[in-house]
Amino acid sequence: MTSYDALDPRLPSPLEEVADDRFGQHGVRLLLKRDDLIHPELIGNKWRKLVPNIEAAAGRTLVTFGGAYSNHLRATAAAGRLLGLTTIGVVRGQELADRPLNPSLARCAADGMRLHFVDRSTYRRKAEPETLTDILRAADAENAYVVPEGGSNTAAVRGCRGLGEELRGHADVVAIACGTGGTLAGLAAGLDAGQRGLGVPVLKGGFLEAEIQRLQEGAFGGQRGAWSLDERFHFGGYARTTPELDAFAEDFEERHGVAVERLYVAKLLYGLVACAEEGAFARGTSVAAVITA
Repeated sequence: MTSYDALDPRLPSPLEEVADDRFGQHGVRLLLKRDDLIHPELIGNKWRKLVPNIEAAAGRTLVTFGGAYSNHLRATAAAGRLLGLTTIGVVRGQELADRPLNPSLARCAADGMRLHFVDRSTYRRKAEPETLTDILRAADAENAYVVPEGGSNTAAVRGCRGLGEELRGHADVVAIACGTGGTLAGLAAGLDAGQRGLGVPVLKGGFLEAEIQRLQEGAFGGQRGAWSLDERFHFGGYARTTPELDAFAEDFEERHGVAVERLYVAKLLYGLVACAEEGAFARGTSVAAVITA
């Protein structure tokens, strides 16, 4: 059995209140749930989602999926190095195989992850059983344990329930940036009655509500907890930013001394400021923003 104690995770992760007049003038408290401080390499929801899957893998090779700049691939590769596990990353874009590795994929390779590139059409069909079988056969990984893109599956959702449990009694609203929806699905299940989860999707498409419902059905047998999505703050889609968002993130960093990751966390915090200014939170509301990266 793998010993995670040797990695010295910081759990529960810290909860810090910050004074921000954009919230304070509306009678709203802002708390930062510092999941980015759980572990220097397996940060935030990556720890909460990966550890249950590593336990389920029981020593088998871990295969997972991602794009050229995937945080999930980097975290899986780091977990493999730290825990002595074999990892394979299936990367979207066959054309990338003929190019020098970008810094993100180079880090994966340095951590021992074997990279297997597939064309974009095949990647889109990776969840289809026949396509997945073909990918695993080509990667020489037919007996591997498969973790989906973003790490969101039943094991991961159950693992993220602990995030909600850590926030019981501390906030009225718990907000998180959403990619695949697994973290919100789990944390909402861990919250107390009277608390609610708020997801800020970083992708366009409007598909996450059904996906979160599906994940909760698989993990818990039905919908758990109160949660909703605000899909206005994706800034053009995944991995998209704008000068306005960059300026906002820099200002938040200067105000509070907290590094703001641009692709997820900046969009979450921007959305919360907008909601506060719109009066979306009643006076006296405590809002906890989960800093995942």
